Amino acid sequence: MATATTLSPADAEKLNNLKSAVAGLNQISENEKSGFINLVGRYLSGEAQHIDWSKIQTPTDEVVVPYDKLAPLSEDPAETKKLLDKLVVLKLNGGLGTTMGCTGPKSVIEVRNGLTFLDLIVKQIEALDAKFGCSVPLLLMNSFNTRDDTLRIVEKYANSNIDIHTFNQSQYPRLVTEDFAPLPCKGNSGKDGWYPPGHGDVFPSLMNSGKLDALLAKGKEYVFVANSDNLGAIVDLKILNHLILNKNEYCMEVTPKTLADVKGGTLISYEGRVQLLEIAQVPDEHVNEFKSIEKFKIFNTNNLWVNLSAIKRLVEADALKMEIIPNPKEVDGVKVLQLETAAGAAIKFFDRAIGANVPRSRFLPVNATSDLLLVQSDLYTLTDEGYVIRNPARSNPSNPSIELGPEFKKVANFLGRFKSIPSIIDLDSLKVTGDVWFGSGVTLKGKVTVAAKSGVKLEIPDGAVIANKDINGPEDI
Repeated sequence: MATATTLSPADAEKLNNLKSAVAGLNQISENEKSGFINLVGRYLSGEAQHIDWSKIQTPTDEVVVPYDKLAPLSEDPAETKKLLDKLVVLKLNGGLGTTMGCTGPKSVIEVRNGLTFLDLIVKQIEALDAKFGCSVPLLLMNSFNTRDDTLRIVEKYANSNIDIHTFNQSQYPRLVTEDFAPLPCKGNSGKDGWYPPGHGDVFPSLMNSGKLDALLAKGKEYVFVANSDNLGAIVDLKILNHLILNKNEYCMEVTPKTLADVKGGTLISYEGRVQLLEIAQVPDEHVNEFKSIEKFKIFNTNNLWVNLSAIKRLVEADALKMEIIPNPKEVDGVKVLQLETAAGAAIKFFDRAIGANVPRSRFLPVNATSDLLLVQSDLYTLTDEGYVIRNPARSNPSNPSIELGPEFKKVANFLGRFKSIPSIIDLDSLKVTGDVWFGSGVTLKGKVTVAAKSGVKLEIPDGAVIANKDINGPEDI
C-alpha cells in the first residue's frame, strides 16, 4: 500500500490557514472541527491507496459466505429473544427527497397505502418487539438537512412502545477550490456553506453523540446499519446469529450483480484482508473488467452489521481511515470541494470481517419514481408487519426495467399521471416519454413503450391491456 503522510510546505500552510479559519466557525463542535481538519490533512497528504490490480483475488466462500451456508438458527423463541436483545437497528436518514421533488427527509415519502419509509421501519420493529417480548432500539442518523423535520416526524410515534433515538451526522464546511478556504467564511453562512461527509461518518458520530456508550452499557452488541430507503433491509436473525457465533466484527451484505448494478462497489480479497473496491478506485484500463458480471459477481447493498465494541475500539484509536471520496460541486457559481467517506469501506479495519451473499430481495431501494411504480404495483404486497414482499405470481426472478420521462420525475406528478398503478406482474420493460396519462385498471405485459408526440397529450384509457406494443398515439392502443 503506497501511502505518503508528509505534507509539502505549501500544503502544510494550506492546512494551517484552514485550521485557523475553521476554529472560528461557531456553528460546529470541536469534534467536528478536528474531524474535518483530520480528513483534509489525509486528503492533502495524498494517502490515496493505489490498488495493485494483480494482487486482487476473488473472495472465497469463507470470506463472502453464501446465504444458505450461514449457521442454522434455533427454533426456540427464547433463543431468538436473546439475539434480539443484543441488536440495535440504525437507519441512515440524512438524505433529502429533492431528486423526487419532495421537501424534507426522503424517508417521509409515502411508499404504499399512505405509509412512509419511516412508518414501515417502525411497524417492523414494533412487530419484532411484540412477538418476542424484546425492545430493539431504532436509531436514526440525521444530517443537518433532515434533523429538524425528523424530530417533528418521530413525535407521531411517541405513543408507540418503540425505543427511538436520533443523532446527527457531522456537519463540515465546503471548501472553496480556488483558495482552500471554508465556504462559510466567505459570507455564505446558510445551509449551502456546509455538507454532511458521507455515511462513513456514522462510526465517529455514533461515538461522539454518546449513543454508542449508552448502547454498550445496555448490553447491546451489534448494530444493523442500512439506508432508510432500502425496503429490503429488514432484520435478519440468521445473519446476526452467524456473526455472534463466529465473532465476526463486521459483515457487509452483498448480492449478485445484474446489468443494472455494474457500477456498484464489490468485495475483493487483497493482501489477506477483505475490502471494498469502488469504481472510483479502479484504473481506467480495468473499468470494463470491473463492470463485467463474470469477474466481479457481487455488489454492496450497504446493509452492514457491525460489532459495537469494535466500533468504539477503532474510533478511539482513530483507525478508521476509509478512502476519501472527493466530490466537486458548484454553489452560486463558486467551485467547491466536499470530502466524503463510505461506511462500506471500513470493512478492512475490522477483525474477522466477512461478506454475506444474500438474496436480491434484501436490496429494494427507492431512488426514483420508477422504483415507486414497482413497489406500489401488484408486483409487491405489504404485510401487516410493514414488510414489502414480492408477489410469488411473478415467475421472472428479476424486476421489469422501467424508464419514465421527466414528466414523471416528481412524486406529485407521478401520482397525478397514474389514476391507479398499472398491473405489471407480466411486464418485462416499460419506457414512457412525453405527456402521457394512465387511466385506472391498466395492465402492461411484455415490452411496452409509450411515446407521446411533442405537444400532444396521450391518455391510456381505463382498463386497457397493452402487451408488447409501441404506442405513439391513441390509434395504437
